[in-house]
Amino acid sequence: MKILVNDGIEPIGKKLLEEAGFEVDMNKIEQSDLMTRLNEYDAICVRSATKVRKDLIDVCPNLKAIGRGGVGLDNIDVEHAGSKGIAVINTPAASSRSVGELAMAHMLTLARFLHQSNREMPANGDTKFNDLKKAYAKGYELEGKTLGIIGLGRIGQETARTALGMGMTILAYDPYVDEATVSVGHVSLGFKHTIRTVPMQELLSGSDFISLHIPSVDKPVLGREEFSSMKDGVFVVNCSRGGTIDEDALIEALNSGKVAGAGLDVFENEPTPRKDLLSHPRVSLTPHIGASTEEAQNKIGEELAQRIIAALRGN
Repeated sequence: MKILVNDGIEPIGKKLLEEAGFEVDMNKIEQSDLMTRLNEYDAICVRSATKVRKDLIDVCPNLKAIGRGGVGLDNIDVEHAGSKGIAVINTPAASSRSVGELAMAHMLTLARFLHQSNREMPANGDTKFNDLKKAYAKGYELEGKTLGIIGLGRIGQETARTALGMGMTILAYDPYVDEATVSVGHVSLGFKHTIRTVPMQELLSGSDFISLHIPSVDKPVLGREEFSSMKDGVFVVNCSRGGTIDEDALIEALNSGKVAGAGLDVFENEPTPRKDLLSHPRVSLTPHIGASTEEAQNKIGEELAQRIIAALRGN
């Protein structure tokens, strides 16, 4: 059987597939050429760049599996693939720690003005050092603050685990989860904490920091009404999916001071986010790199290969 790895895979993933007896093609086929080429393969592995929509699926009767390295499946027509008997696979566990750590990094950045300091110090640090020291003198400790987590799946739980270790209190909202138990500190210590979910309104009004960890949605989860329910001076972090926050409403809340700062790894219009958001002084920015650590990429490659092997073998 032949597998097209169109958006790359870590060496461990390629090795596992080949050891299982599959022919692995690492040569990228452009999206425009997939309509005539993909039917040569039994499976395709993608990340976010390659789209596997209904029209492509319909011309590939030989296709048996679609593997997505990562969590999001918004570039794959999952329902239609399923109707054709094609297995759709992702790697939900592999990147949870990396995304959770990035969310915490944005919180720390916002609390200590690192996003602003990193812009100002290269330009003015040699002439306005004391002025900058004074400007960034009123940061915040995370210990004792309340973190609201919207979405208590794997990534939300990893974020909670780190936040609990830093002394934060957790409020969580998830319509599909009543409670979750997470390890605190190194797993060998055996410390566990159970998080029980609360209504969204309680989370919005009670949190000092709010972090989103949800899949793609049809309409924003945080808009003007939700921002109006938050504490004055709240910090908002989004390492989930673009479109989960109404960006117009976010900019209004930032400009009014309702939101003291936002940490964004994802945007409505990727790969060309709006400039007024990118240049906003109260926003900490990363270019959708939540899963982009060496550890996560190795885990993704390994998990994806193992799940593709199982699917093609009918396990």
